[in-house]
Amino acid sequence: MKAAPSPDEIRRRNLAVLLRHVHVSGPLSRAELAERMGLNRSTILALTTDLAAAGLVREELPGQTGKAGRPSLVVRPESDRVYVLALDVGADRLAVARVGLGGAILDRCEMPRDTGTFDPDEVIAELARMTESMMDAAHKGAVCVGVGLAFCGMVRERDGVVRYGPNIGWVDVPVGALLSERLGVPVAVGNNANLGAIAERERGVGTGVRDLIYLHGEVGIGGGVIMGGELLGGEGGYGGEVGHMIVNPGGRACRCGSRGCLEAEAGELALIAAAGRSDLTGRAAVAAIVDAAARGDADARDALHQVGDWLGYGVANLVNVFNPTMVVFGGVLREIYLAAAAQVRSRLAVNGLLAVRERVRLRTSALADDAPLVGAAELAFAELLTDPLQTLARAQTPDLRASTE
Repeated sequence: MKAAPSPDEIRRRNLAVLLRHVHVSGPLSRAELAERMGLNRSTILALTTDLAAAGLVREELPGQTGKAGRPSLVVRPESDRVYVLALDVGADRLAVARVGLGGAILDRCEMPRDTGTFDPDEVIAELARMTESMMDAAHKGAVCVGVGLAFCGMVRERDGVVRYGPNIGWVDVPVGALLSERLGVPVAVGNNANLGAIAERERGVGTGVRDLIYLHGEVGIGGGVIMGGELLGGEGGYGGEVGHMIVNPGGRACRCGSRGCLEAEAGELALIAAAGRSDLTGRAAVAAIVDAAARGDADARDALHQVGDWLGYGVANLVNVFNPTMVVFGGVLREIYLAAAAQVRSRLAVNGLLAVRERVRLRTSALADDAPLVGAAELAFAELLTDPLQTLARAQTPDLRASTE
């Protein structure tokens, strides 16, 4: 028979639950917290007092409520004082953000890169440089409580090893360990589409949706699948590689070695090739094609129609298999979907089963290009939101900046 939790364990768990409510939902009154957690106000008072003493939250009088009686104090996250570093290695850029408790992006920088093979040592060095610059921007006394990295490839969950990143040429690169060694703190690593899915459910267009598929497009296409409120990782954590679902057997060659993959037929490179635009690459090319189509360019419109049709095949397959409430298009797929929504919806209407397609909502990302960064921040906050006081105490010593010198 399992022993009952001790008072210390109950307190630690309640501190974590309360902090998560404030982190995800923003400022909440003590009365709202008591109702959400099913605790009395004196217990909420004790919990908020502990978190405020640690510098994780602050309490303020609310604005005009229009209600009689003494107003309940509002609990706010200390966003400027407690933060994480969120990193994103995409197929065409590196990005770093400083994200405060509560999810606010306090600072952000991005470095575009030509598509192709990335040297791991160069990437680690550049991320470390960007990270140091970001930390220098934090005010004195601010505490970094975690580092999370979103990566455009297959990431092994247990140790942050990139098993395969076909669009940048990485195989079995221990990026988590390499970056941890450079920074002197653990770095949590996740697939960018999986983290984008988490971000959209927590802070984007999918807030409150328990069954959601997020499709992220860069050079390739990745997917994050959330069912019943839980991310589907699979054995090893490689689930969601929907970009390598075959939609056109014998079709265009894919960098993974197969042919007719979703990303080969509906991704950025497929659109550029179909439109015959050799003058531009990457996101700039996608934007130019979408703009040209809007102005009546026949080649651009035909290219978007073709790519939208293949994207529709992929969406229909996913909707038939997973029966999601929502499919979210992020990265460059956001722009592609907006310009080719009619083709995607038409293909879904033809190939999606009525029972599963009739209520599914197709939406574009509310977080746009920042979805993987926001997801990486949530990954970095995970330890703090499990054990706030102990995690904060560990983060305050040693100083992260001293370890990078």
